[in-house]
Amino acid sequence: MIDPPEPLVAGALRPPEALTPARLPVPSGLGRLLVLAAVFVCAACGLVYELELVALASYLIGDSVTQASVVLSFMVFAMGVGALLAKRLRCRAAVGFGVVEAVLALVGGGSAMALYACFAWFGQSRIALVAFSLGIGVLIGAEIPLLMTLIQRVRRQDAGGAVADLFAADYVGALVGGLAFPFLLLPCLGQLTGALVTGAVNLLAGAALVLWLFGRDLTTRARWALVGLNVLVLALLLAGMALAGPFEQAARRAVYGAQARVAEQTGVQEVVLTGGTGGPHGVGAGSGRGRKGSGRPLELFLDGRLKVSSENERVYHQALVGPAMAGGPHARVLVLGGGDGLAVRELLRYRTVRSVTVVEIDPEVVRLARTDPGLSALNRHAFADPRVRAVTGDAFDWLRRQGRSGGRRPAPYDVIVSDLPDPGITASTKLYSQEFYGLTARMLADGGRLVVHAGPPRARASTFWTVWATLRSVGLGTLPYRVPGRRPDFSGGPDRAIAPGPRPDGPGGPGGPAALPSDGAGYWGFVLAARRPPRLAVAPDAPSTLVPLSALRAGRLPEPHRPGPPSTLMHPRYLR
Repeated sequence: MIDPPEPLVAGALRPPEALTPARLPVPSGLGRLLVLAAVFVCAACGLVYELELVALASYLIGDSVTQASVVLSFMVFAMGVGALLAKRLRCRAAVGFGVVEAVLALVGGGSAMALYACFAWFGQSRIALVAFSLGIGVLIGAEIPLLMTLIQRVRRQDAGGAVADLFAADYVGALVGGLAFPFLLLPCLGQLTGALVTGAVNLLAGAALVLWLFGRDLTTRARWALVGLNVLVLALLLAGMALAGPFEQAARRAVYGAQARVAEQTGVQEVVLTGGTGGPHGVGAGSGRGRKGSGRPLELFLDGRLKVSSENERVYHQALVGPAMAGGPHARVLVLGGGDGLAVRELLRYRTVRSVTVVEIDPEVVRLARTDPGLSALNRHAFADPRVRAVTGDAFDWLRRQGRSGGRRPAPYDVIVSDLPDPGITASTKLYSQEFYGLTARMLADGGRLVVHAGPPRARASTFWTVWATLRSVGLGTLPYRVPGRRPDFSGGPDRAIAPGPRPDGPGGPGGPAALPSDGAGYWGFVLAARRPPRLAVAPDAPSTLVPLSALRAGRLPEPHRPGPPSTLMHPRYLR
């Protein structure tokens, strides 16, 4: 009589390896705990890879909402594919898991370096982003089916209990990885080294589980093959760590040029300063004449976007400050953003200014504006003036605190200058919202004026006129105007200027204009606002090319460029 086959619990497998209890070097209870510990570590590493891709893509390409959606969508889809593919590996689950973890450690650990290389030397990182999201997702998706098989070989239990244990360890590991990335890896190691260290931890956890805990079940050939693969991947990761510094310097030179003399990753953004140390062309009038010394104008990049160029910043800041200051009283002035001190420089030219408050989110930018020889000379040591007070904080939160009931409300401001990043950048959309302008309007004196940098009025007309419509929605009269000076070779990047080079998604960030102006000129756009319709009064030395724009032009814009309802926190209308 033939004995009936051993009953199979749900989730157990028919292949011989799945039916045979593992020969462990430790008791089964401890072995099960070690498998769950490996699940914990692998889940933490997997989430770090995911966050690393989102963070780096947001910096290199821009628009964090879009990039996070791309990474998460492709990765979750790929995880499903990986889970299906792992069915073919369950007959040799230990070897399959060892190979998956080694490849995942290499791909995930090297993803940041590979994306940065594609961005720096090829000017295109979107394709690489999708490829790494798919690759990492497939490998992460293959982990759980293989680990389910391994834990059943350690000690049989019902499928529901095994799944509960695995997912509990997986979710707790994801929590630890999600917290470790912004609070430990990123500030202490940076993006490149942090990803490589994560890959090494992932590799060691997988190797220890397979080669030690399940090592007795491996053939000699399989064991040595896994040892060789793990040693090779570990050597590559260690080499990447050793070369991370030189690689980053070489990539930075490819992006910013050879004269990137300051490069710092602050708690808010990457700050890079180039040029500006060779004479008057870089630190003087900003006219671009008299190119001596280094031969490069001073350029300030924030998160890869060109914020300031000494060649043309004076036109921008005079056009930003002049109309607001010439239209009435200006004893008390508030600057939102403007940590480079260049708008403050223009404000201090008015002797009747009694106080200037600057609200800047990144104290490192203010420090450079005070201490860097090139930048401090360009802003004429604006922060050394006793009338100037710098406050560190998010402009939205700072305005909200000032207007809270119960607290002492500050005196209203005669002029408020909004010198903030373009609304096309995801993090800045709240600073161009109806709620933000409502808070700002409460800080205006009765005859006060608010001026807003609203982006290029021709290259991205819908954005410009949406800023105009949003200001009007809080009861302010508006007067839009523009001035030429934005680089005509505008090829990307939603901020006030672009980085050099023809990269389609290069340092200037995402997106470009629908079409360049027919006359080849680039424009900066501004909106002047007040409680009553303002007039465009300008100082004698204001740019002679400053031109008011009729609000009626917004109604004549072709679809889809016409402004619709105002932009709000819950319905931002600037992102594309």
